[in-house]
Amino acid sequence: MPALSYEAIADGLTVCTSSLHRFGTDAVLLTEFSGYRQKDRVCDFGTGCGIIPMLMQRQAPPQEIYGVDIQPEAIRQMCLGIAESTAVQSVLHPVCADLKNLWEDAPAGQLDLVTCNPPYKAYQAGIESQLTAQKIARHEILCNIYDICRSAKRLLKFGGRLCICNRPERLADCIDAMRQNGIEPKRLQFVAKDADAQPWLFLLEGRSGGKPFLNVLPLRIVGDGSGVTTRLEKIMPV
Repeated sequence: MPALSYEAIADGLTVCTSSLHRFGTDAVLLTEFSGYRQKDRVCDFGTGCGIIPMLMQRQAPPQEIYGVDIQPEAIRQMCLGIAESTAVQSVLHPVCADLKNLWEDAPAGQLDLVTCNPPYKAYQAGIESQLTAQKIARHEILCNIYDICRSAKRLLKFGGRLCICNRPERLADCIDAMRQNGIEPKRLQFVAKDADAQPWLFLLEGRSGGKPFLNVLPLRIVGDGSGVTTRLEKIMPV
């Protein structure tokens, strides 16, 4: 079992991390991009250590958040982080389940927002990590983007939103997966380290039952060669 550490992300909010279940800049960017609202009911697929649900606690948190992960150790870490936090305002539901099959009492057709920082690499694409937990996080071994969109559609109410991030080479797959499952891509933003660099990430929002119209936002710059931008510093954990 890997060593655990506790990271403060705000006053009274702590995330339990390990070498297998930790978080990066992409999760922070996705949380901000999702535009969650106080009245929302939310589910985070592949929640890992629960970083996205916990980041949502920092300002005007949603009323209810499900954090779903198939790995028991990830859910254990999420629970440990919640136990160490005194400023949790939402109703948090850590759920150990396979997102391809909705769990018992899942709020089908009731959610306003689903977020997912998914495995970026297609199965057997790229160099696979030798550690099972890292394989699951990085490669589409247990689920793929089509599974994610299919399950999100089942949970979302009409007009509900799915927000994901991924590598630019997977954009066509993500748009196709959304549309095949009745989720229309509505908002897209690429992320780069500086204005001259190729994007390394995209953020995509789709709306259940939405009409075709994709708003491409200005390029998001997260570094200028000397560190993160001022805007990113404001949303990064303390």
